[in-house]
Amino acid sequence: MQRGGVHEKQMPFLGGGRRLSVRAVKAAGLAFIEAERRALTEEVDGSGAGFSQEGQCGQNFHADLCAYKRAHQICENEWVCNRYRLTHSKQYLAERFQASDEIEDRPRYNIAPTQPVVTVRKERGRKTRKFTTMRWGLIPFWAKDTSIGTRTLNARSETITATPAFRQSILTKRCLIPADGFYEWQKMGSVKQPYCFEVGEGDVFAFAGLWDQWRSPDGEIIESCTILTTTPNSLVADLHDRMPVIVAPDKYDVWLDPDVTDFDAIRDILKPYDANLMRRYPVSRKLNNSRIDDAESASRVTLDTPTQERLF
Repeated sequence: MQRGGVHEKQMPFLGGGRRLSVRAVKAAGLAFIEAERRALTEEVDGSGAGFSQEGQCGQNFHADLCAYKRAHQICENEWVCNRYRLTHSKQYLAERFQASDEIEDRPRYNIAPTQPVVTVRKERGRKTRKFTTMRWGLIPFWAKDTSIGTRTLNARSETITATPAFRQSILTKRCLIPADGFYEWQKMGSVKQPYCFEVGEGDVFAFAGLWDQWRSPDGEIIESCTILTTTPNSLVADLHDRMPVIVAPDKYDVWLDPDVTDFDAIRDILKPYDANLMRRYPVSRKLNNSRIDDAESASRVTLDTPTQERLF
């Protein structure tokens, strides 16, 4: 198709039998991104203000968005730290975090967004910590449905007190999310190579998390969480411009204490973890498939490239 002297490639479109140009699909995608930004930075009230009004792109918006994602191979998770590992036993975790309650006792090598994850929290008025299994992707108590959870996998520390989805939780609903590794990807030609980042030699550590409780119109209660992010340390910086906040063990008590409601008391926790206390290495590309969750998918590999010597 010629438009203004510029050739526009036509793309198939499933909604209503239409065909979209690349330009039209890009416009739909950009409108979606702007709507996502507004949804997380503006108040959402009962009238539907915010995403539903500010982000409206017409009757076929959702189908346009699907075409945009197919064309550009984009999903929401490309912009966040979105996979991690937790393989230590329930008994070890209970001793390490001094927490109780039932959790699934099986190793997880490829934990992905919206899946159930183990968290540690402390309830107001109680001295003990407890394990709770929550959905990864925070659903604020005021949300109309669960769909916002795909956009709240991570929370930026720098704007946490101003973002409606997180600004209450940061003061009263903080949690720890245990892990013993997390993953980032490097583009290498036509493939994406995953790397595992560890503290020490695969020691258990904890992400700084927030949680909230949402009730559906049918009365179902869903507890969900998000992982806070900060600027990257020197070990992560060449792969990603963000990294998860890792809480030092001596800060667990203050981070979990629901009576600590002064943000200045916890601000110093939200900083990059010391790169000298971490290591990274490449792992199998099987990890790219979130449905594969076994030891082989997270196994260390050797890459046929001389540049890898500088990574250790």
